[in-house]
Order: sequence, then C-alpha cells, then structure tokens
Amino acid sequence: MIPSPQWADVDLEARRLHVRQQLQKQDGKLVLRPLKTHAKGRRVIDLPDVLVAQLRAHRARQLEQRLLAGDRWQASDLVFTTKVGTPFSARNVYPEYIRLLARIGLPHRRFHDLRHTAASRLLAQGVPLHEVSKLLGHSGVQITADIYGHLAQERRREIADGIDAWLQQAQ
Repeated sequence: MIPSPQWADVDLEARRLHVRQQLQKQDGKLVLRPLKTHAKGRRVIDLPDVLVAQLRAHRARQLEQRLLAGDRWQASDLVFTTKVGTPFSARNVYPEYIRLLARIGLPHRRFHDLRHTAASRLLAQGVPLHEVSKLLGHSGVQITADIYGHLAQERRREIADGIDAWLQQAQ
C-alpha cells in the first residue's frame, strides 16, 4: 500500500506533508484507508524547497486537467491522479516508471526500491537511524535496524576511521 496524500494533507506554506492514509484495493476499487501502523505510520514530513516548487507546478497542471476533463473529472482531492481525477493504481504508474528509468539510463528497479534508496541515502548522509525510522513510518526503530543495519555498520566503520585520522593528526 502506498501513502496517498490529499491536497488537504499538504501544507505548501509550511513545507510539510501529513501522512495519514493510504490507497488500498477493496472489492476491485481503490479506496482511502487509515495507515496500517496507525500510531507510527501517521507522521509529518518536512519538504525541501525544490519539492514544494514541483508540487505547486503539479497542482497548477492538475487544475488545468480538471478543467479539460469537465464532467468526467472525479473529485478526490488526491495529489496524484489520472487526467480525470481518479487514483493512480500500480497498473497505471508502473509502466510509466519503467519508461522513465529507461529514458534516464537507469537499470530496472522495483518501484518499492525508491523507498529503500531514500532510506539508504539518508543513512549514508549520517541521518540517525531513529530519524529515518520515523520518516519511513516504521512501528519501531528495530524494524529499520533490521532492514538497514548493514548501512549503519558501514557508517560506524567510517566514524572509526575518522576518529583514527583525527587521533593520528594529534600525535
């Protein structure tokens, strides 16, 4: 299931996204449901300026699509929709994702790998494991440690090497 924000969940002025719900398939239809890990899954994510600018442009395009669709538009307030306002399903997102990877010369990856890449990059930048866990909405830091612990191990080696270099300079 993918967290699915509505525009009411996006505060462009404060540069924040409130993760509150996800799309799930129920009786053959995509419906908004509470997150599976209610307490930890619900979270606020601070957005970088470049993403806020992209979201503003996306919103303007979506409003144009709404006008073009006319009576065919299905109001859902979802941030990411088809050209007629319906939710994106894996069936309509995945082929475009694969085309994008090919266009920019990247190898095939599962869509979910984007989440792993983001978490790995954050950990490589030194973001603490508990903060990455919160951002991902894991119910506990142990889940994050189990999945990304090898990266934390690599980071500990880098820290030890940095301390070693510092101590050698001090001699």
